[in-house]
Amino acid sequence: MTVNKPRFRKILLKLSGEALMGNNAFGIDPKILNTVAAEIHNLQQSGVKIAIVIGGGNIFRGLNSSEYGMGRVSGDHMGMLATIINAIALGEALNRMGSETRVMSAIDMNKIAEPYIRGRAIRHLERDRVVLVGAGTGNPYFSTDTAAALRAMEVEAEVLLKATKVDGVFDADPEKNPSSKPYTRLTYMEVLQKNLQVMDMTAVSLAMGQNLPIIVFNLRKKDNIKKVVFGETVGTLISGET
Repeated sequence: MTVNKPRFRKILLKLSGEALMGNNAFGIDPKILNTVAAEIHNLQQSGVKIAIVIGGGNIFRGLNSSEYGMGRVSGDHMGMLATIINAIALGEALNRMGSETRVMSAIDMNKIAEPYIRGRAIRHLERDRVVLVGAGTGNPYFSTDTAAALRAMEVEAEVLLKATKVDGVFDADPEKNPSSKPYTRLTYMEVLQKNLQVMDMTAVSLAMGQNLPIIVFNLRKKDNIKKVVFGETVGTLISGET
């Protein structure tokens, strides 16, 4: 059945930095960038208000900082800067397509991005701007998953959409175990108790505290973002319901 109206009117989309690099070893693949931007732009044209938290793993991951002989705090700061690069790139791609955007940062860098202020972010969304939030929470030791859950609650998003490279949550890593089985629905407690590595545990706990639904889906399948928002059964729903 075709659904003509979106199920969710305001969303927080969590994109990993790796989602932008395609098959490259690092960096941003222009084709992937434009494909993702086109899907977001088309969704915004449907009247959906969109905030985005983006990672930086395609450029630098703070968790790998020890490999470079540096401490976790410095590594996380570098990772936060990488998220700003990705946010600017995606914002520019959206601007070219006709979507008005605002890049906001949890770390002050006024000549590059607006400071993240909750009220200002909400006003941008009310004015139909796509809000791209970079620099995570602005603090080391917190993942961009946690930042996504936090920002979703702050801007009063109806759902947190986690875009990945697989078709939702599985009982084992589907890339390592071809016989792994996908889940259609999970509760927050099931994710925590089974230690399913779909999202940072802090992020899941935050979402559980405010009963914020999470939908995990495959970004690489065409129009999946719109399908999820319009209520089609795609990926895995994580909520407080059984």
